[in-house]
Amino acid sequence: MKIIKNKNKLIKLVDGQKKIGFVPTMGAIHFGHISLIKAASRECNKTIVSIFINKPQFNKTKDFKSYPRYLKRDISILKKHKVNYLYIPKINEIYPRGRNRKIKISPFKKKLCGKFRPGHFEAVVDVVDRFIKIIKPQKIYFGEKDMQQLKIIEDFVIKNRINTKVIACKTERDKNGLALSSRNFLLSKKQKIIASKIYKLMVNNKKYLIKKIKNLNSIKKKIINLGVAKIDYIKLVDINKITRPFKKKNKFRIFIAYYLGDTRLIDNI
Repeated sequence: MKIIKNKNKLIKLVDGQKKIGFVPTMGAIHFGHISLIKAASRECNKTIVSIFINKPQFNKTKDFKSYPRYLKRDISILKKHKVNYLYIPKINEIYPRGRNRKIKISPFKKKLCGKFRPGHFEAVVDVVDRFIKIIKPQKIYFGEKDMQQLKIIEDFVIKNRINTKVIACKTERDKNGLALSSRNFLLSKKQKIIASKIYKLMVNNKKYLIKKIKNLNSIKKKIINLGVAKIDYIKLVDINKITRPFKKKNKFRIFIAYYLGDTRLIDNI
């Protein structure tokens, strides 16, 4: 695995190469990331992973500063997998002239997390677009845990006719059901148990919510009683009706964002 910190060096290395798979990360590598890397390795000739904690997508400076950083550990883990290049850029390489504040993305940005994190998805799409322009991958890999992010990026790539295919990979979970996330490093054992109970509660009630036998308020009360500090939202959404062109078949998921202590977790089932 080659570690690259210079953008121009990376551009020269990937120039003319075919079937590049790209896995963008913010570090704190976990098995969810590894599953994306494995998919890229199977489908592509070369796999590139980036580690870049994108400050503009954080709504609070406190959250940016507290985001888990384990670079030495991350490098050690990535070396054991089929990663050809690890790109660790500095902020001025990604934003030589600042952010693109005029970027246009799907109206879905106003829903779910977008209501509570203004400008977040614009910042995510902006940085992904910048990485794509540098690397020019044939495929870029994202986990379905961040379903809203995935759908918004997918919509942006299609509408802007970007020659990169967005590959969605299923959410990887711990044995207890907790969706793997870099933010899980910030949770205590007790908080992980609560998160596991929330997952099971949502799984067990999904079909009743779809059939309207139960309502979301009753589920919300049960989640609060488990010890959650705050729920930003819990919504039942037809994911085939969120970005055009809409699909005829219904495909429902429960989306949730909640806080355990100061740590905000999201999931969809």
